[in-house]
Amino acid sequence: MSGQGPTAGEGLPVGSVAPDFSLRDQFGQDVRLSEFRGRKAVALVFYPFAFSGVCTGEMAGIRQRLASFLTFDTEILAISCDPVYALRAWADQDGLNFPLLSDFWPHGEVTRAYGVFDEVRGAPRRSSYTVDKEGIVRWAVHNANPEGRDLDEHVARLQALA
Repeated sequence: MSGQGPTAGEGLPVGSVAPDFSLRDQFGQDVRLSEFRGRKAVALVFYPFAFSGVCTGEMAGIRQRLASFLTFDTEILAISCDPVYALRAWADQDGLNFPLLSDFWPHGEVTRAYGVFDEVRGAPRRSSYTVDKEGIVRWAVHNANPEGRDLDEHVARLQALA
């Protein structure tokens, strides 16, 4: 990570270059956003807390729609500030078979770069970005209703990029 992100709460504007990052997934593997450039569009889903009721329901919704995301030659990356070990336990418990990335340390660095870190709660605001194959933000939503909220819209946006 390099440079400062947007002011907290404002989020990245559509049309901007998505900041590159490398975060560890629930298996301890490094995942770098730039590895998908030229190959896949990416849906970035920031969520506050593993094991919380709302986030559990939201991730279950993604799991249920995973085939729709992958059909369009895309990747979905879910990001929170939870430690890797908590993400692994949550993924195992709830059958979450897509990358859950830990922005635990330095705490919230990537989340801040995307302008969605809630300083009071110490966690991401519920936010999503669709990043095209060239690494450009093509769609964003912040603090949306988590119940099916932007998942259908994400699928539609990713289909349009395919």
